[in-house]
Amino acid sequence: MTTHEHSPLSLLKAPRFAPFFWTQFAGAFNDNIFKNVLMLLLAFRAAQPGQTDILMNLAAGLFILPFFLFSSLAGQIADKFEKGRLIRMIKVAEIGIMCAGAAALMLGSTASLLALLFLMGTQSAFFGPVKYSIMPQHLDPSEIVGGNALVEMGTFVAILAGTIAGGLLIQLPSAYAALAVVATAIAGWLASRKIPKAPAASPELAINWNIFSQTLRTLGYAKKEKVVFLSVLGISWFWFLGACYVTQIPAYTKNVLHSTEGVATLLLAMFSIGIGAGSMLCEYLSGKKVEYGLVPIGSLGLSLFGIHLAAAGSLPVPEAPHTLMGFLGAEGSVPILLDLVLIGIFGGLYIVPLFAIVQTRSEESHRSRVIAANNILNALFMVGAAILGGVFLGPMGLSIPALFLTITLMNIAVAVYIYTLVPEFTMRCLVWVITHLFYRIHHEHLDKIPSEGPAVIVCNHVSYMDALIIGSCCRRPVRFVMDKGIFNIPVLNFIFRTGKTIPITAKRKDPEVYEAAFQRIAEELEDGQVVCIFPEGKLTRNGEIDTFKSGIEKIIKRTPAPVVPTALKGLWGSFFSHKDGTALAKRPRRLYSKIHYTVGDAVTPEEVSAGGLHSLVSELRGDHA
Repeated sequence: MTTHEHSPLSLLKAPRFAPFFWTQFAGAFNDNIFKNVLMLLLAFRAAQPGQTDILMNLAAGLFILPFFLFSSLAGQIADKFEKGRLIRMIKVAEIGIMCAGAAALMLGSTASLLALLFLMGTQSAFFGPVKYSIMPQHLDPSEIVGGNALVEMGTFVAILAGTIAGGLLIQLPSAYAALAVVATAIAGWLASRKIPKAPAASPELAINWNIFSQTLRTLGYAKKEKVVFLSVLGISWFWFLGACYVTQIPAYTKNVLHSTEGVATLLLAMFSIGIGAGSMLCEYLSGKKVEYGLVPIGSLGLSLFGIHLAAAGSLPVPEAPHTLMGFLGAEGSVPILLDLVLIGIFGGLYIVPLFAIVQTRSEESHRSRVIAANNILNALFMVGAAILGGVFLGPMGLSIPALFLTITLMNIAVAVYIYTLVPEFTMRCLVWVITHLFYRIHHEHLDKIPSEGPAVIVCNHVSYMDALIIGSCCRRPVRFVMDKGIFNIPVLNFIFRTGKTIPITAKRKDPEVYEAAFQRIAEELEDGQVVCIFPEGKLTRNGEIDTFKSGIEKIIKRTPAPVVPTALKGLWGSFFSHKDGTALAKRPRRLYSKIHYTVGDAVTPEEVSAGGLHSLVSELRGDHA
């Protein structure tokens, strides 16, 4: 497993992240206190007989509606202005809304509370694009996944805590709920005052106030990059699944598990805890980079445990509904709890890399507008979840387990569709699984590989796994130049082709392939990509680094770019190396070996020479092959 220099939890102490984290946590917490108090008021106190369902659905719609109406405007504003100040203004607005909300709670005015819920949704719609676009400005590339993991964990913990707090506060005099929402809004504003400045990405932007035309334009920004747009769709799909589960848990508890409200709270807690744990696990497994190979693993887990939950069936009907302790003692309760935790965990593995892809692959000048498009689609998918649940459980008469099975089968279909359109996800998944199945990878100084612009990585060549290991470590996509024989190895060929690997052969063997390879290398560098070559031209036969060929000099002379020397250690003697016989032809002697990948300082184009790079790579490798 990759070794981490710092825990992501250390970000909670960092002035450039901690104030933002607690600001967004307080906002999510307050939203859910207010929403839950209002929902319970509508359900048990404010509504006339027969009007409860209408008012509760109206409330849900009023909170989501602003995301459709104002996200496009919010994205423009977030790109045009300094984000720290914007967040503070949004938090001031929240204080005003909550003061009005406190008065409405004290007076018991249902109409006022519904109007204020719409304003809370509006405030959240304006906060969303700033929330995710500010992180890449304050975090290093190695911290993006950890930052997203913390935000996702914090959001779901805040949702759970706010929901529970709302349920407790509704049992007390209205003054307590009024005080809680105002105090939480003030706490969020105080935290926001310490958020560092985040300069405007597009200060010259002319804002389009036509929300309808701008909404279409905003969705167009997300569509510019296929991987980004499919990531946005993937995020929205997760919110669809999450909304289906969370919305149905109360009725599932009552009608299928024959249990009390306390059991519903426990189920919601298990789901939220699972997402928080999965988000943090994602950071650990990612090795401080955007590891989108975890997304298919997340999809697989969501599908497997979704099917298992649907097949769990109902608990025996008791004389009286199961209390919390009665539920925990009932046969079949533990697998249901585990299913919800594991659905949450795999959901965390699924959603965190997708958010990181949207943040890192969107152009900075309109990143907030891409995130606004994400919010619009999230809201649309959540409405779709409500409609699907209403139709399937109403006119169609399906049971809740049947609904769970239906959305799981839909999840499988969505996964197949996305991974067929973008095989890069499947390729990265295979790379991650293969490298982590055979090796424990320790890497050093990955930050020395330029975060943008063209660069050439050179490395010693020890085994058939070298490219997979380097590709799994690097935070940017890498175009590998490799011998055509290795390129054609089954299974690995899919990975290499999908990763845009450049096959090459000796000039005397096939001049066309040789020249085509150099042409492709030049094109990739001109496009600002990272290219990796193994200057020895073949796998080592004795564990030592062979002479570097002059091809690297030809490459840099044609397309000048910095060259980064790197070294692999610990692969000599593995099943994929030539030690004690031809690679892949002998019995494996060890699994899960510890290997090292070390990166040195970049060499300027003017200083590049095959001999000089050989010396640098040899020094990085040392005596350990």
